[in-house]
Amino acid sequence: MGYLILLFTVLPALELALLIKVGSHIGALNTIALVILTGGVGAAVARHEGFRVLMKIQDSLQQGVMPSAELLDGMMILAGGVALLTPGFITDVLGLLLLFPVTRAGIKWLLQRKFESMIKQGQVVHFSSFGAKSRRFDGYNDIDVG
Repeated sequence: MGYLILLFTVLPALELALLIKVGSHIGALNTIALVILTGGVGAAVARHEGFRVLMKIQDSLQQGVMPSAELLDGMMILAGGVALLTPGFITDVLGLLLLFPVTRAGIKWLLQRKFESMIKQGQVVHFSSFGAKSRRFDGYNDIDVG
């Protein structure tokens, strides 16, 4: 819940303050143009990277290999694209970090370590569809979302 408060209150406030600060130095129209430019460039990079990862997923599936790393890449590219389409400079930086393969690899490594830790601690939630009950492996039951 703390992450949601940061995401929906603190981050927009910081973005607004930064936009005002940049706008006071380079002008409002230049600031708006810069935000639009980063969104457009981000969408193009996200599209390119998304297609590249999709091809890797298809290759893995054709070889009979589960493309778990590629799926994580795809989720990160989607998140990066959404962050770049969100107006603001902080989200643009976060989006670019998720889109470029070099920085995405480091973030993916951290996420994989976090997932492994969660699995070892029993903090993984398993959701299934078609009316089956969701199971949480720490003894709690969750509401079915499927």
